[in-house]
Amino acid sequence: MMRLRGALALGLLVSAAAHAEYELIDTALQKRTDAVLAVMGYTVVPDLTTSTLSISSTDTGNPQMTMSQLAGGFTISQNTPLYLEGGAAYSRYDPSFVVSDGTDTREVPLKWTSVMLTGGVGWDFPVIDKLKFRPIANFAYGHLESDLSAFSRLLEFKSQAEKDFIDGGSMDALGYGGSVMLDYEDYLPEREIDVEWRYSYVRLENYDSTSDFVDGSSNAISTNIWARWRAPTGWALMERPLRYVLEFAHSTFWGDQKEAIGFDDLTSLGVGIEFDSSKYDIIISRTRLVFRYRFGEDVEGTAVGFAVSF
Repeated sequence: MMRLRGALALGLLVSAAAHAEYELIDTALQKRTDAVLAVMGYTVVPDLTTSTLSISSTDTGNPQMTMSQLAGGFTISQNTPLYLEGGAAYSRYDPSFVVSDGTDTREVPLKWTSVMLTGGVGWDFPVIDKLKFRPIANFAYGHLESDLSAFSRLLEFKSQAEKDFIDGGSMDALGYGGSVMLDYEDYLPEREIDVEWRYSYVRLENYDSTSDFVDGSSNAISTNIWARWRAPTGWALMERPLRYVLEFAHSTFWGDQKEAIGFDDLTSLGVGIEFDSSKYDIIISRTRLVFRYRFGEDVEGTAVGFAVSF
């Protein structure tokens, strides 16, 4: 009898939800679209602090945001100081929308899944010994899809546009902008020093979506400083010195990313080892494995980074 009553209650709840008309409250869909683009903006340029990121809810422990980026850049040669960079990123963001039919208010879980492809072309100009100035033209392409939970699909929305946006909606975005970088490299047999400072501005704009009304934009503006120290451990591996690695990175987000997910800057501290395989006839010359501790306002965590040099 208790199971029957429970089934009847659930059936009445589903029936009521299906016949009531709900609408989003507090925030316009235009702002939701801009928020989507703001989250995508964390990966428009290579950034060590956001290359691997997972933020969990303090209430449930469930990941509300996961982000992973594979990116890199290089200068072709000293004689041809053309700089090229590129990356691919994946992110999943699980916000909650609040909807109401005038009397009943409830939270609707939503999942945003996006992919981002980025690229950059620059040129190295020598400033002083070991220091280069590097302007970069950046471009990006992003695709996002939204997905409601099975129960939330039973809700009837007053606006078809709202329903299209949060249930099975998709959006494509294009990004364009530029960066300026100061790159300092000081390599000696007893130690190697790399320091980079970068300012980036990339504008993301929606150019295609499942609903014509979803027409948003976001300005991804950030500054970043990154430093790395490498030195021999005194041991040899593969007939080359085995190096230890110390690393520091700090990013500040100034544009629409500012506090978009609860913070406006991130710091990363890393320590690791580097294997040198340059003695062998293979494309990879060095391989690094780095353990990183990251922290910012109300967030902290750890990551393991893997990188190769060619």
